[in-house]
Amino acid sequence: MAIKNILVHVDRTDSMDKTIDAANSLAAQLDAHLTGLILAIRTTIPSYAGATIPQEILDELWAQQMAQAKETKAHFLKRVEAIGRSAECRVESCYGNAVTSILGLHARYADLLVLGQQDPAGTAATPNLVEHVVLESGRPLLVIPYIGTRANLGKHVAVAWDASREAARAVSDAMPLMEKAERVTVVAINPEKSAAVHGDEPGADIALHLSRHGINCDVQRSSYSDLAVGDALLSRLADLDCDLLVMGAYGHNRWRQLILGGTTETIVKQMTIPVFLSH
Repeated sequence: MAIKNILVHVDRTDSMDKTIDAANSLAAQLDAHLTGLILAIRTTIPSYAGATIPQEILDELWAQQMAQAKETKAHFLKRVEAIGRSAECRVESCYGNAVTSILGLHARYADLLVLGQQDPAGTAATPNLVEHVVLESGRPLLVIPYIGTRANLGKHVAVAWDASREAARAVSDAMPLMEKAERVTVVAINPEKSAAVHGDEPGADIALHLSRHGINCDVQRSSYSDLAVGDALLSRLADLDCDLLVMGAYGHNRWRQLILGGTTETIVKQMTIPVFLSH
């Protein structure tokens, strides 16, 4: 399926422009429509304090939120148009505890949702945004590092392949990007030769599948005894000098990952290149 309708979360963080520029560049590459989504967060007052705060103050806080959203919308449209693209921008009001569900709902009417990575040094209004939205939206996510990315992302795409359902979903969703790539590398970390999973040559089957879509790719298998999969994958990405990672998200039981952590969490926290996630 082609990617023709891209939604970008305009989150008013310090790295917002980098996320907008990456989404705009991708829309140009794919000749896709771009929509910005700004969430204006309503102030939530605990019930025990509600009676002591005049309604005028709450109204003023909300007016400030809407004024900021209006300024952000104008900034988004100006920045996109300066690069020569047409786009639209929506402002949606919601309470803080509904951010992920509202974002997930809007994402269902797009082919791809673009989000900015949470800056560990910054202040995030909504923690774990990527985790919740990728599980709830039913759409792939492209997460842009808070440090920014190269122009025209997707020239060298790495595919994190573990033969899972989630990895297969990610490969299918990212096909329009890989078909435009100059190079695709399938990366298998600690693969086991098993007829039930990888086969005798781990990565060979998915490489053959990609070749039938006209994608030339190579397969790299790496084994590590002293690194977790996420850390090993980050190490390989640095060696490959790729500019986009495609991977399945949260393949294991979520309760287990909340306790032990997981590959997706490691990558999303430490990524230095855009990550395309599907669940």
